[in-house]
Amino acid sequence: MKTRVTELLNIEYPIIMGGMAWAGTAKLAAAVSEAGALGIIGSGSMTPDILREEIRKAKKLTSKPIGVNILLLSPYVDDLVKVAMEEGVSAITFGAGNPAKYIPELKEKGIKVIPVVAADSLAKLVERSGADAVIAEGMESGGHIGEVTTIVLVNKVARTVSIPVIAAGGIADGRGMAAAFALGAEGVQMGTRFVATEEAEVHEEFKRRIVKASIRDTVVTGAKLGHPARVLKTPFAKKIVELETKSFEEAEKLLLGSLRRAVVEGDVQGGSFMAGQSSGLINDIKPVKEVIKDIMEEFEKAINQLCEKRSEWWR
Repeated sequence: MKTRVTELLNIEYPIIMGGMAWAGTAKLAAAVSEAGALGIIGSGSMTPDILREEIRKAKKLTSKPIGVNILLLSPYVDDLVKVAMEEGVSAITFGAGNPAKYIPELKEKGIKVIPVVAADSLAKLVERSGADAVIAEGMESGGHIGEVTTIVLVNKVARTVSIPVIAAGGIADGRGMAAAFALGAEGVQMGTRFVATEEAEVHEEFKRRIVKASIRDTVVTGAKLGHPARVLKTPFAKKIVELETKSFEEAEKLLLGSLRRAVVEGDVQGGSFMAGQSSGLINDIKPVKEVIKDIMEEFEKAINQLCEKRSEWWR
């Protein structure tokens, strides 16, 4: 399968892994890349030295392209970008802003720049800044979110920019991928689906909760604090939602380190299990290679079924 995304990133399938702090390790990213998609190391919780180590680990596990996700709000952002350039990653996905000041040097190094956007206005801005593609991430996604649904956002962004659009948020299977392509996307990003894999180095409680979740088993915390994040419903998530209306300071204090407590320790009483609404579509834990194979087979089947029905609809 060839789209502008596969050609841009030199990958077999137009699928990239979401940039997930603590969950986006070298092992998982390498497994995704080895299976023909683009694995992304999530640098959100990393120092520059740790990122360098993870990139090198990933490159020992696969010779295929590897990417890195960098949050522009990170206190180490300049050094993280420097490390990614020095280690020669294939692409950087940027979150929380416009990476314009980094783009010229990254392009000189042959590194593709793909910002995550939650609005068409930002998509237009990063395109003017020289971005190679954009990830239009809807509010159904796990972790920090915007205010617009994937179906509306991808539709609008694809009409707004000329660079390739990668859809994210609520996508975990081939049908979701087909829907994204119908909206104008040329690739998809998935995070939650890759957490529920054998290669994901997260606590088993995290995987278990994703598989057990229904499509209504997530909640948005931090909205009143100014940084909304979609997480699985747990006693801790419920407590944060209640505290937001009473004590901002206490809620902020409890949220500090809560992602690590969830991903690494499986702590349902004190951890934020960042996951998207697509959790309700995931019913098993399997190897990354099987996940991608199943998605591509279902994607092709969905497209073929639509083509077959076309003659029924217009007769």
